[in-house]
Amino acid sequence: MTRFERLRLDGVTRRFGGVDALAGLSLEIRRGEFIALLGPSGCGKSTALNCLAGLLPLSSGSIWRDDTRLDTLPPEKRGFGMVFQNYALFPHMSVQKNVSFGLQMRGVPRAEARRRTADAIRLVHLEEHARKLPGQLSGGQQQRVAIARAVVVEPSLVLMDEPLSNLDAKLRLEMRTEIRRLHQALGLTTVYVTHDQEEALSLADRLVVLRDGRVQQIGSPEEVHTRPVNRHVADFMGYRNLLPGSADGAYTKINNTGVRVKGTPIGSVSDGSPVVAAIRPEDVSLTGDLEATVEVAEYQGREIAAEVRTDDGLVLHVRTGQRHAPGDKVRLGFPPDRLLIFPADAS
Repeated sequence: MTRFERLRLDGVTRRFGGVDALAGLSLEIRRGEFIALLGPSGCGKSTALNCLAGLLPLSSGSIWRDDTRLDTLPPEKRGFGMVFQNYALFPHMSVQKNVSFGLQMRGVPRAEARRRTADAIRLVHLEEHARKLPGQLSGGQQQRVAIARAVVVEPSLVLMDEPLSNLDAKLRLEMRTEIRRLHQALGLTTVYVTHDQEEALSLADRLVVLRDGRVQQIGSPEEVHTRPVNRHVADFMGYRNLLPGSADGAYTKINNTGVRVKGTPIGSVSDGSPVVAAIRPEDVSLTGDLEATVEVAEYQGREIAAEVRTDDGLVLHVRTGQRHAPGDKVRLGFPPDRLLIFPADAS
């Protein structure tokens, strides 16, 4: 393993047909850190990972491991392990041979390769499946093989490209825990691509939120979750209610309604300027002064997810432990400490 203290991306840009798929990504990754690249499809997160892996050349910028420049090196010289979305296992090779393949390519002595392969298979709890072919395994087991193959070469950095997206909900939860356990047990440095905010929040030390190839926010899961820097990050992080309005002193007037709310300004908000008031469905209170009618109610176990409409035509999404059905009248409130106010023109 090539140890490093800092991995640095300086202004990494990748263009396709004159369009920036990734524009000016600058990021410093500390050894042992778990970084999640997060955003909707087409935001540039997989492009960033492939640039880091050496699978895509940079249009501009540079990548450094401490004082060594990496973007001029071919993928096999960077010392990274990679876990793909589709597992990318050799179907004709056993689990054992899939895991040991990278060691063979690196010329690791046979005895050491056997020991490291057995250790990696043990780490992912697949000892009894070591002689099976990938087609004889479940999706979760195949993903464990892919992870073992990536870590057995003792990489300085592990790159994971939406590794759980092909699994069912139960397996995703199990593998999420497994990935975090392995990261901590092996002291790995990990860059992980996902569009799933819950996955990113549970796994990462820091989140990098991307939109249209550009970084929107870098911060801890708590920072990004509770204090998104703009309305686009807020929307992606679960602030499903985005209400256009205008600043009115300490309040916000919601457009085309008689509703005035008070919240926490994020960024520069001046009196009379257009703003967007954002609040999560679970933070909307059902003990306020604003009357609304339930139009859609979805049973989700312990909670009801409901779409409601006020007399002014304002549509809101709420989540509540109370049982409601279409046609029910509810009264809504907006806790000021849960409502964020963004400048409407902020990127």
